[in-house]
Order: sequence, then C-alpha cells, then structure tokens
Amino acid sequence: MLNQTSVTEFLLLGVTDTQELWPFLFVVFLTIYLVNVVGNGAILMIVISDPRLHSPMYFFLGNLSCLDICYSTVTLPKVLENLLSTHKAISFVGCISQLHFFHFLGSTESMLLAVMAFDRFVAICKPLHYTVIMNHQCCTQMASTVWVIGFFHALMHSIMTSRLDFCGSNHIHHFFCDIKPLLELACGNTELNQWLLNIVTGTLGMGPFFLTLLSYFYIIMYLLYKTHSCNMLHRALSTCASHFMVVILFYAPVVFTYIHPASSSSMDQERIIAIMYSVLTPVLNPLIYTLRNKEVKRALIRVIRAIRGKL
Repeated sequence: MLNQTSVTEFLLLGVTDTQELWPFLFVVFLTIYLVNVVGNGAILMIVISDPRLHSPMYFFLGNLSCLDICYSTVTLPKVLENLLSTHKAISFVGCISQLHFFHFLGSTESMLLAVMAFDRFVAICKPLHYTVIMNHQCCTQMASTVWVIGFFHALMHSIMTSRLDFCGSNHIHHFFCDIKPLLELACGNTELNQWLLNIVTGTLGMGPFFLTLLSYFYIIMYLLYKTHSCNMLHRALSTCASHFMVVILFYAPVVFTYIHPASSSSMDQERIIAIMYSVLTPVLNPLIYTLRNKEVKRALIRVIRAIRGKL
C-alpha cells in the first residue's frame, strides 16, 4: 500500500472532459478573471483614494474587493493553464496550498459579509451611536479578526488533509483542490476530516449567514415600526439591497456544495456550482455595488475624470 509520501502530484480533471470546449472556456474564464481584477481593483482604488468613502461601510467593501481578487486568483490561473495543457498536474504541496488559501479566503468572506450586515444594522437602527460604535479602531479589529480566524480555520484543514494517506488514484474530479474531492481519494479513516468539514466549516459558514439574516430581520422590523415614510423606508432598504444580493449569490451555491451529501453522481453538479461561487460571484460583486451605489459611481466618475485630465 502506498502512503502519502509517494504522492508527488495530483491530476485536476478540470471543468469538462470535452476538449472541443477548452478554447472557448479559456476565453470565457480569462475574460471573467480580467473583469474581476479590474472591477474589484477599481473599487479598492477609489475606496482608498477618495476621502468621501473613508467610512466603515466602504472600508469593509474594500476588504471584500481585495478578498474577491485573491479568491479568484487561487483557482482561475491554474484553470486557465490546464485548459491550454493536456498535462493537468498540480504538485502535492501546490494542491494543499490551493486548498488552504481557498478556504482561508472563502471563510473570511463569509464572516466579512456578516460584519457588513452588522454595520448596516448599526447605521440604520442606531444612527446616533453609529460613529461611536463603528469607530476606526473597532472596524480595524473586526476586519483583522475575520482574516485571522479564516487563516487558522484553513490551516486546520490543510494540516489535517496533508496528513492523510493517498493510496489509490491521484485524479481529482474537480478543477481545483478542495477537501471533499481529496477525501474521496484518501484511504484509511477520514471520519475526523469529515467531522471537521461538517461541524467546524459548517458552523463557520452558516453562523455568519444566520447572523446576517438576523441583522436584516431587525433592520426590517425597525423600519416598519419606526419609519412611517415610504421614501425613507425605500432609501434605507436600498442601501442594504446590494449587500443582501451579494450574500445570496455567495451562500446559495456554498450551502448546496457543503451541506449536500457527496456522491459520484453529484460531482458534475458540484463542479458547476463551484464555478458560481469561486468564479462568477467575485466578478458580480463590483457590478452590483457600482450599479446600485450612487456614491461609488460618483467616486468612479471622479477618478475617470481625473485620469482624463492628466492625459
């Protein structure tokens, strides 16, 4: 029986086995990746450079944009490389590293979305205390905390997965290294790994999701009981709409992937759903925020005009 020391690489089977689609998918994924980097990079740039956006809401939005750029960078460059190559290998260390950063950034984003929902709750329900509660130090501490928790959560999975014995096939039925596909290739007892995935990752994912829903429940109840003006109600809800759309886009596919029981028949479905939350959601976030947020649009226009003026 081979142990993990004999495994030097894995083979990523990719998005599809149909080679005729590879050139088309390469163009599509490359376009999506470039739009993601440019879109989220533009938001990050204007949040940093525009003093009008130096508020807690846009501080967290800048963190989200940074996360989305890194999140796609973990998987998409390797996908693009494999679409141009017949040899789809990834080293053992590279695979564990990809798993680590994917879960690090994914869990950090889930917690950051909950923090952003809390920010909206304080802004709408506690407007007089907003600047006191959401001060610069508090915002920095909350952002740092979710990044640190996300890192150590991913480190737990990467260490536990790297200690497994892989004695069978090294073909990963996915386009990136994730825990569930690797557990299917492992021999021996993987119950602890599965338990950590279900309990720890499930709690870290669904906990912030329910806190986000709770924040919006209190916001809606507060507005219904305290606000008697339809215009004020509409204006307050519109400030939350963009964030809530991002939450739904992020959590809907993630819940299906990590709550839905693994089976060989569901692998194709899981690959398609993984494309949604690892490829499409990061590129949709800047579009949602720029199209629905007037302040971001104004800041973007000011930056474009400033660049034109210099030219």
